[in-house]
Amino acid sequence: FAEMLSNPKLVLVQGALNVVMKQNVTLSCLSESGSPPVRYTLFRHNQQVSALKRSDLTPALFTLTISSASDVGEYKCKAEYNISSGGKYSNSLNFTLIEPISKPVLSSPTSQAKKGQNVTLSCLSENGSLPITYLFFRGTQNISPQKTMQKREAAVIFLFIDSLSDFGTYKCKANNSFPNNTKYSNGFNFTLAEERSHSQPLILSLGLILLLLITGFALAIPFFIIPLYKASE
Repeated sequence: FAEMLSNPKLVLVQGALNVVMKQNVTLSCLSESGSPPVRYTLFRHNQQVSALKRSDLTPALFTLTISSASDVGEYKCKAEYNISSGGKYSNSLNFTLIEPISKPVLSSPTSQAKKGQNVTLSCLSENGSLPITYLFFRGTQNISPQKTMQKREAAVIFLFIDSLSDFGTYKCKANNSFPNNTKYSNGFNFTLAEERSHSQPLILSLGLILLLLITGFALAIPFFIIPLYKASE
């Protein structure tokens, strides 16, 4: 009598579950108990991909090439003695396609700033697999801890403009799990906003008061000064 098959184990033996396009992966499927020969069938999204028969207790090895987005997702294998005998299914393995990130864009709500002002910088890569990690720089100096974004949203930092050195060139870099795919943003510079002199309003106010005094003096001449002059004659 054939020994009852155990549920097979599906194991990744080459590659990674996070895959890039054109990558090869190898899966192993084996029922640890059973009487050979055993037929192993690999499924992707419940559709048959490949089938192998083993005449001994060695695993069936399936090598796949990820050539399109349809090649990722859930894989399972099935072990059976023959097609009519039912069979046992394995655990599932899920492959995720990782894509390179696009060049991040560094921006700010304002391009002008002055000493003592708080400003913000935002960095966003519009394309690429999540999560994406961002890092901000002024010149070559790192100015923030790295920020890992799980959603398609910008990483934001807050800065305090304290000196003229804070008006240097800012950049950010972004990377994800795609290998060798670090991208740097455009450069961004704050320009120094012209500060209005505090003395200007005072000068204008004094000038206006002086003008009013002169005007008032001119208007008062016919009413006060001329009658006084006539009375003294």
